[in-house]
Amino acid sequence: MKKRFNSLTSQLVNQRREVHELCRQFSRSPSKGNLKRLTQIFAHCGEQVFIEEGFYCDYGDQVSLGDRVFININCTMLDGGKVNIGDDCLIGPNVQLLTVGHDIDATLRLEKHNYADDIIIGQNVWLGAGVIVLAGVSIGDNSVVGAGSVVCKNVDANSVYAGNPAKKIKSL
Repeated sequence: MKKRFNSLTSQLVNQRREVHELCRQFSRSPSKGNLKRLTQIFAHCGEQVFIEEGFYCDYGDQVSLGDRVFININCTMLDGGKVNIGDDCLIGPNVQLLTVGHDIDATLRLEKHNYADDIIIGQNVWLGAGVIVLAGVSIGDNSVVGAGSVVCKNVDANSVYAGNPAKKIKSL
């Protein structure tokens, strides 16, 4: 469900500034200490989570990671809405999880409204390199999304999707 919010409030601007600094520190030095500082801002972070350098998010408090999640280099999460990633997921390099959008109407877009809609990723999902997942999408358990795909609609469980826009290739 889309929610409207104002990303330019002083509270959200300050929160983004602080979180961006945590992300920069982690990217400069992806130590266990910096990983711990980063994951402490998340709504939830499971056991044995591994995040490579280049991780970026806006707020952090909308991110929930299950157990044994692996996030490869240069992952971007625009988390104005929730980003829930289930257990045992593999997030490839340069993946973008984008919960935020803007008005399509040019006149309304001048008002700078932001709309957020959650992204839900089930368990044991593999997102290949360069996948982009748009706001409001759910990805079912045990699915694979091929490299370079743009996911703008829900992905069935136990399926392979690929392309732009991502389409079902086969059931597993």
